[in-house]
Amino acid sequence: MMKKLSSLFAAVLLAAAVFGASAAPASARSKKAGDSFASEHVRQPVNLAVLIQDDLVSRVGNELPVTADFIRELPQGSNVLVGYIRSGSLQVRQPFTNDLSAAARALRAPVGSTSASPYNPYVQVRDALKLFPEGGANRNAVLLVSDGLDTSRGFDYASSVDSIDLNRAVREAKGRGVAVYSFYAPSAGLTSWNGQAVSFGQSALQRFSDETGGRAFFQGTSFVTFDAYFTRLTKTLNEQGGRAY
Repeated sequence: MMKKLSSLFAAVLLAAAVFGASAAPASARSKKAGDSFASEHVRQPVNLAVLIQDDLVSRVGNELPVTADFIRELPQGSNVLVGYIRSGSLQVRQPFTNDLSAAARALRAPVGSTSASPYNPYVQVRDALKLFPEGGANRNAVLLVSDGLDTSRGFDYASSVDSIDLNRAVREAKGRGVAVYSFYAPSAGLTSWNGQAVSFGQSALQRFSDETGGRAFFQGTSFVTFDAYFTRLTKTLNEQGGRAY
């Protein structure tokens, strides 16, 4: 009897060991898959112009670390330009370079004052589009951080969402095969307090991105953090692969 009980106990221990051995790798695989999704990076090299409107509210400066991380984690072979859209001209702090760390270091907090407000965002975007390298296998993209608002020829839906300079920027981007991805953030001007201005600006960014093959990212009338935007941008770029528009 004791021999039978010992054999039965040994069989139970063996079964438990086999189950544990099979279950642990499955759990590890599940955790690894979750970690991989959480830390997903852009997989295909890209020529990316990061354009930041210089009169955006000061808390946009808090998003520099996550923006720098996104730039540094782009795949080898990527080229990045960093520029600021401000009154008078486009300030290029870093021309296109494959030194991603140097591009990340070129970021600075926006001025956050109406003294830096551009005539409208789209004139300087057109200037940046002309700086993209010709040829090569990389897809071309702009990351536009802006309130999207153009009041240079009036403050109404048609003047803002169907503006002359926005239309020109769309044509320029499509002609050069550049997809525009936009992050909405309010400026120190109208979009910091006027709901209609926010609506016009977001609608313009939505149109700009849609018509060039990109995507606009915003939630509500303001923002809390760009982390979720970068997660969705990475996913979008990977889903679109190497296609150029």
